[in-house]
Amino acid sequence: MKFFADTADLDEIRELASMGLLDGVTTNPSLVAKSGGDFKETIAEICKMIPGPVSAEVVALDADGMIAEGRHLAKIASNVTVKVPLTWDGLKACSTLTGEGTMVNVTLCFNANQALLAAKSGATFISPFIGRLDDIGLDGMELIEEIREIYDNYDFRTEILAASIRTVNHVKQAALAGADVSTVPPATLKALVKHPLTDKGLEAFTADWAKTGQKIL
Repeated sequence: MKFFADTADLDEIRELASMGLLDGVTTNPSLVAKSGGDFKETIAEICKMIPGPVSAEVVALDADGMIAEGRHLAKIASNVTVKVPLTWDGLKACSTLTGEGTMVNVTLCFNANQALLAAKSGATFISPFIGRLDDIGLDGMELIEEIREIYDNYDFRTEILAASIRTVNHVKQAALAGADVSTVPPATLKALVKHPLTDKGLEAFTADWAKTGQKIL
């Protein structure tokens, strides 16, 4: 599974990238606003740190506006992925931008029919929002499973990008369900390493080593 960081915080991205953990980054207007930086400058900086796809979202709601904004964003760097909403106009924009060679992330997907249309429109990534479905009493992971089956049935190349990840279990479940990518808040990504038995074992090893009175260096 690929890991994308769901953030526009440059320091967090820099740390994760230095460890080789990141395959890409997803941003949205809310995340960029939270970072306090200029939108286009922030995207440009992230693209310099991460050679993989960096999602930058359009804000227009009509197809012509999305296409114009998408073309403008794509000029920032070769690894910019234009993010468009899963609306009829968003699909029109996806088809046009994909046809021009631009990577497109179709976001705000909440059912399998939407995902099917996005793949038919040439989306590079489809972003089903797991957490938001769970919030309203539905099973977000079931959607990942449905999309995986449909895409495999027809050999669609669109990658399933599990989004709205809330917990470490979401990451595990998305991997088991066959998602190609998980876009994860940095705090959740770091939490994947944690286990109480790891901590307990390390404490025991450290205590036993101290009894020997030895040093490695």
